[in-house]
Amino acid sequence: MSESTSTSGIQSVLQEDRVFAPSAAVSAAAHVHSLDAYKALHARSIADPDGFWGEIAKELHWYSPWSKVLEWDQPDAKWFVGGKTNLCYNCVDRQVDAGHGDEPAIIWEGEPVGGGGAEVRTLSYADMQRGISRFANGMKSLGVKKGDIVTVYMGMVPELAMAVLACARIGAAHSVIFGGFSAQAIADRVVDASSQTIITCDGSWRRGNIVPLKENVDEACKMLGEKAPANVIVVKRCENEIGWTAGRDYWWGELCEGQSEECACEPMDSEDLLFVLYTSGTTGKPKGIMHTTGGYMVYTYLTSKMTFDLRPDEGHVYWCTADVGWVTGHSYIIYGIMPNRVPTVMFEGAPNHPGPDRFWDVVARHKVTHFYTAPTAIRAFMKWGDEHPQKHDLSSLQVLGTVGEPINPEAWMWYHRMIGGERCPIVDTWWQTETGGHMITPLPGAVPTKPGSCTVPFFGVDAAIVTEQGEELGADEGGLLAIRKPWPAMLRGILGDRDRFVATYWDDIKKPDGTRFYKAGDGARRDKDGYFWIMGRVDDVINVSGHRLGTMEVESALVSHETVVEAAVVGMPHEIKGTGIAAFCTLASGVTADDALRKTLRAHVGNEIGAIAKPDLIRFTDVLPKTRSGKIMRRLLRDIASGKEGSGDTTTLEDKGVLEQLRKNDKG
Repeated sequence: MSESTSTSGIQSVLQEDRVFAPSAAVSAAAHVHSLDAYKALHARSIADPDGFWGEIAKELHWYSPWSKVLEWDQPDAKWFVGGKTNLCYNCVDRQVDAGHGDEPAIIWEGEPVGGGGAEVRTLSYADMQRGISRFANGMKSLGVKKGDIVTVYMGMVPELAMAVLACARIGAAHSVIFGGFSAQAIADRVVDASSQTIITCDGSWRRGNIVPLKENVDEACKMLGEKAPANVIVVKRCENEIGWTAGRDYWWGELCEGQSEECACEPMDSEDLLFVLYTSGTTGKPKGIMHTTGGYMVYTYLTSKMTFDLRPDEGHVYWCTADVGWVTGHSYIIYGIMPNRVPTVMFEGAPNHPGPDRFWDVVARHKVTHFYTAPTAIRAFMKWGDEHPQKHDLSSLQVLGTVGEPINPEAWMWYHRMIGGERCPIVDTWWQTETGGHMITPLPGAVPTKPGSCTVPFFGVDAAIVTEQGEELGADEGGLLAIRKPWPAMLRGILGDRDRFVATYWDDIKKPDGTRFYKAGDGARRDKDGYFWIMGRVDDVINVSGHRLGTMEVESALVSHETVVEAAVVGMPHEIKGTGIAAFCTLASGVTADDALRKTLRAHVGNEIGAIAKPDLIRFTDVLPKTRSGKIMRRLLRDIASGKEGSGDTTTLEDKGVLEQLRKNDKG
């Protein structure tokens, strides 16, 4: 790292010079063999999106062809206009019809480990086809039909994948709610979606405890009163005691019993609604992001194939550790992976149960080749110690990925060395619930990587760093990350709230001629090689004595010190500067948290990126407040640093006790 670079917008304070080129062997086997090949394909995808995406779409099954690839009336896009397809067919039936029915589609492992080892179920494409069809017919028997929105609130069991695919099969959209959410969160989302059916489990396993899913659904239904759904379908998983409402509640097994194993896939218009997914961690009314069928299908298929370099006949076993309750699970456990005919691993539990080596045990036993996880998990692995991955044979791994937030360079290097054995390309992917799929990412055989950079735009993505007037900024100038052209998986709106859709994503970056760009909400810069560096959410930018600093870069400087495993940086009121820097740090095991360490860390940040970035307040904590998807809830940290109690939504917070610990720890 070097001294800060002056910019016209957000100030860049991080400079990373290490570069890792793909090995010759990786490049030779890859779909895209070189940086020049990537650049040529990307240029074509921008210049001729109709030709490029039309060719990709033909690799999948359509009942009837489209008349036009793209219809763009900003901010509204229609892709593969008039085409009819079915995403469940492309995930499952297409593989069966091609003679691959006996191949593994999903490898599922439950959390509990008993005397006989872990519980494992391997479901072939034919198994999935039969199970999905029976359940789809069961839903039909309850009156579920095309155009309905079905709420799904489940643990990570195979029936969760079957449930969403069964919805896609019959043309009902799904709204998956993460199984860690509260009854109130369920009620809010059910009302917003006008959902009449909820699919849940009696319970799910989490760190050896039972999460009472059905109980939460019952409580939500009580809150809803007359607006409660008519049907609640329950998977028997933990066999915990649950309440039962006759005429409303149905066991999954009994509903499927006697149902036909044949259920025709509903031909869906390319722009028919596929799912609604509510963004988490915000205040106020839930924001239901809408994704439609055709464009999302084509985009997640191609991003999965290219980003992870998936090749179905080469023994690949792919594992994304996310929950299907988040968009990562939608796109990169189910909808993007299954059409590529590579087995996808689903894991029910936590990474540290029964021990902190659980993930590496799963990798070794299932011979996982592709591993996709969050930076927050990687930092937890670092804190737990190198001895845990070292217990296991990780030689099957070929490609590593990160998702969810920017990864700091030190965590990237640990991942590279300790998990990848310095041989596996790392794909650091930037994207959002709203984008549907990867937007900026390296390709394993083509793009040299830099620790901390998500590198270059995916095919069809016209990304830029701009001002609010849409003016593109120069190299290493911090500004707003914007997307200037439509892409197939882009959100189609916010359910029931057109004005909010336009105001949130399309009103803030506008050229003088009225042209609008999609606002990602992230501050970023682009270096001289064209690589993108995410500098943190624009809302999290700290204005210190007139210098606008991105939080991610200050956090990276803190984590580069050997004592710090994870850091979160927020702004706080400061009587001289206006805004000061507050840092919350999680330390490596055995490190003493004291004033001497605070002094050392302040000096370290000053040496790394300049005196302007020295934290005014440093607090030490065992755990940072995070959502169950692993994102740090900086909004809550801002309240704590400012001495406020905080009145915002905390339904997505995994551990409520973290806030009390931080408030008690008021030294800085």
